[in-house]
Amino acid sequence: MTLPRLDDPRPVAGDRVAAWMSAKLAERGLSLTSGPVPDERPEPSPAEQAAQKRIPYDYRQAVADHPQVTAWARRIAEAAVPVDLGGRGRREIAHGPSLLLWGPTGTGKTHQAYGAIRALTAAGCATRWHATTAADLYGEMRPRPGIDVEYQLRQVVRVPLLLLDDLGAAKSSEWTEELTFRLLNWRCQNRLPTLITTNLPPVRDQRMHSQARVLRDMVGDRVLSRLSGMCEPVEFTGPDRRFATAG
Repeated sequence: MTLPRLDDPRPVAGDRVAAWMSAKLAERGLSLTSGPVPDERPEPSPAEQAAQKRIPYDYRQAVADHPQVTAWARRIAEAAVPVDLGGRGRREIAHGPSLLLWGPTGTGKTHQAYGAIRALTAAGCATRWHATTAADLYGEMRPRPGIDVEYQLRQVVRVPLLLLDDLGAAKSSEWTEELTFRLLNWRCQNRLPTLITTNLPPVRDQRMHSQARVLRDMVGDRVLSRLSGMCEPVEFTGPDRRFATAG
């Protein structure tokens, strides 16, 4: 009896089995001679993976699909500058416009903001970014022993990309107004992209009740002027989506 050589071509199955396998694979657009099935999901970049860990759980799958928000993210990504660090090229956000996302509670403002951050990191913008609510910012910047709050403020003021959530929701005072002014004035003058969300209309119009709160009442004219100079306004309307999800 002659033993087959290891390099002899041998069928992996009988003709009927091979025909059955071929038919099943053909239903899926494959064949026995096909190469490996391609992975249609691209591997996330290191920047994208790092961003995911910092994004709150509720927004880790957020997608920016509002036309003005997606257009803004595209402009910021296109303006990013290449940076060579240790032979590894990457792009960092440089300068550009900001967005003021305003509308009633639960209409998707924060969702769109985090979706924009995810879109930028997915586009290869490995940039430093920071996200905070206005109330948390004020809490972190209150003077306390052993903490250099001026240093902390500079880190937030100068970060390449900032998300300032719920502006106007915290109790206002001369101190909070001054802090907000310092933050936004520097970013306005240096054209650092900033995503700002608020539940309040920027200013009062004739259709509104005379006692209805507006952002101008909460942050003052100086801050509103900076917002007007640096931001493209994006209005959100509709019901509270959190109630719909809970139902």
